[in-house]
Amino acid sequence: MLKHNLGYPRIGNKRELKKACESYWTNNIDLNTLIKVGEKIRKENWILQKSSGLDLIQCNDFSFYDHVLDMSLLLGVIPDSYLEISIIKNHFDLYFSMARGFQKNEWDIKAMEMTKWFNTNYHYIVPEFKKDQKFYIYSNKIFNELEELKFLLKDIEKVKPILIGPITYLFLGKEKDKFFNRIDLIDNILPTYIEIINKLKNRGIYWIQLDEPILSLDLSEKYKSIFQYAYNKLSEKCSGISILLATYFDGISENISVLKNIKIKAIHIDLVEDINQLDIVIDFVIKSDITLSLGIVDGKNIWKNDYYKSIKIIEKTIKSIGEDNVMLAPSCSLLHVPIDVENEINIHTDIKNRIAFAKQKINELNDLEKIVKGNKKILSENYFLMKKIKNKSSSYNEKIKEISDKKENLKRKNVFKYRQEKQKIKFNLPIFPTTTIGSFPQTKEIRSIRNKFRNKKISKKNYIKKIQEFIVNVINIQEDIGLDVLVHGEFERTDMVEYFSDKLNGIVPTDNGWVQSYGSRCVRPPIIYGDVSRKGDMTIEWMTFAKSKTNKFIKGMLTGPVTILQWSFVRNDQPVHETAFQIAWAIREEVLSLENSGIRIIQIDEPALREGLPLKKKNWKKYFNWSIKAFHISSSGVKDDTQIHTHMCYSQFNDILKYIADLDADVITIETYRSGMDLLKAFSEFSYPNEIGPGVYDIHSPRIPTVKEIFELIKKATLLIPIKNIWINPDCGLKTRNWDEVLKSLKNMTKAAKLARKNTYN
Repeated sequence: MLKHNLGYPRIGNKRELKKACESYWTNNIDLNTLIKVGEKIRKENWILQKSSGLDLIQCNDFSFYDHVLDMSLLLGVIPDSYLEISIIKNHFDLYFSMARGFQKNEWDIKAMEMTKWFNTNYHYIVPEFKKDQKFYIYSNKIFNELEELKFLLKDIEKVKPILIGPITYLFLGKEKDKFFNRIDLIDNILPTYIEIINKLKNRGIYWIQLDEPILSLDLSEKYKSIFQYAYNKLSEKCSGISILLATYFDGISENISVLKNIKIKAIHIDLVEDINQLDIVIDFVIKSDITLSLGIVDGKNIWKNDYYKSIKIIEKTIKSIGEDNVMLAPSCSLLHVPIDVENEINIHTDIKNRIAFAKQKINELNDLEKIVKGNKKILSENYFLMKKIKNKSSSYNEKIKEISDKKENLKRKNVFKYRQEKQKIKFNLPIFPTTTIGSFPQTKEIRSIRNKFRNKKISKKNYIKKIQEFIVNVINIQEDIGLDVLVHGEFERTDMVEYFSDKLNGIVPTDNGWVQSYGSRCVRPPIIYGDVSRKGDMTIEWMTFAKSKTNKFIKGMLTGPVTILQWSFVRNDQPVHETAFQIAWAIREEVLSLENSGIRIIQIDEPALREGLPLKKKNWKKYFNWSIKAFHISSSGVKDDTQIHTHMCYSQFNDILKYIADLDADVITIETYRSGMDLLKAFSEFSYPNEIGPGVYDIHSPRIPTVKEIFELIKKATLLIPIKNIWINPDCGLKTRNWDEVLKSLKNMTKAAKLARKNTYN
């Protein structure tokens, strides 16, 4: 059995890539230094995987920002506006300008659109296609990395380059011209794929991995037909190289027919997400005489593999198709998990013994092979560990289940139209009320204060005093700018989920469990290991202090149950919806405490609602039944004149607007800037009934939006949404930006809102 990996974390063991990229962007290091950091991380990743016993070592899974953007550069899919920037002198600056925007001298180019990678919290840069799109090899990154790995391994047969497959790549993009479908570009793009694959073959490559997670979706007949057409072409024009077609994130049973008669060497399937596909796929590979790669180690969660269950699957497959036709791998790329559990110092031993990060997951593949070859000791040790874990796992809290089944608790007392009238009277806000999403810049000073407090280098009294100083400062800044609804800035919070994990029973934060979210942005998902409940007040102290420092309304800031669930590593010993309900009741208690403390505008963020959506529509109803119920548990206990906000960002909402409306939040804020308000059209066509704050500037770019462009976006919004329902706000929180950018952007935003008020009849 060949053991291989579909991708490895690229941020570095100590987030070296993040630090290097951000230093390069601020001109603190030169390009050569940045390149050297990338080389070092790649080399460390390759050596680790080689020493862990992998038979094939992948390359081209490393990226300085985003692997989809890498693919766009490889294929020459670069919007003209970026190519025209004459002062950009190298591929790296072009690459980063596409991801982050470019604003210098006379040049002012917006960043490309960004959205979620299938049902994960990883964000990718959306490719943009023209009707006459030309494809050609622009970047040599994959070939350069190949040479690095060849030199390191001294064995070309062990090298496995990875590419996003052509169908998935086209699917991930968007059309910039009207009246054409991007999938119709297949004949334009295939010659370049063929050229790339043959160039790899000519360099001695035997294996190549083509990622086609699109096979896990509900494919139209057109996509199925074009998939077959494309891979028949690739098979015909790329003979002599073994194509491993990789699928993940769900099963492919419904789409297995598209692989009929396609000449590939192997197919990879995700058995963690869908074990029921195994029999169908085994039957297919027997008839097709191809190798089956078993995605058997969880690439998205951090719990140790149950070897007994895995061995049963492996042995069944070997019995059906023979050991030589079986490969072992994680279910998907390990990009979605932290690097090494040994970096965790403060997690309790009982929990630490239950988890495996990327390094440990590679070792698990090696263990499984050894068990197949007769090492019963490893199997026995794992069996008793799994038994011990099961005995230690908390049972589901029946009291919470009993409460959550009471349907009278799960809806607001009155419909939105009635609540809106009450809220208009209570708050008396102008048209186009301005606010922010919640967080303000997290400076080095703020991070230092938190670290000192966490490491007991300053007293709690001094810590509270410093955070209060930051809050007073940000209140004054917001008042000076002229914002209508203020926030406290979230200076006490490292992360919108991690902060709450420290305030809840059954959840533990990590020390170094960093995972890439996008670009240089890394998050530390906490670990949900047991029953969740509220320890006590989580935000009241900071919110009431902020409220005492202003005559304006302060917005309470909470993270919703689905987002806490999705952005954590969730226990796998009970149904996920039961964990969601536990979190929801804890959030509900905090919402009511905020209301009782005089905070009457409360935001319950749910940016992960779309992310958690199953890939297949047949599973949507079940998901929305429990996810919407969880939001209602959190939000429905308040009075009519308490205004509930929620926030969602960087996702495709067109097909789930009904369910977003069912949340019944009084105000929803969403990301719309990078798409030029295109997303708002869907809300308009749906006739979204409640209030909405379309993001009028992109916080993931250092670029400063002008008053004019924000004003034009507001005007565009008024053509789509009733004026009385429109709020004005940035796309997302401001914690990752610097103060200079934030102040200039928010001042322009409030000026544009005031200009819109003057030019609009109420």
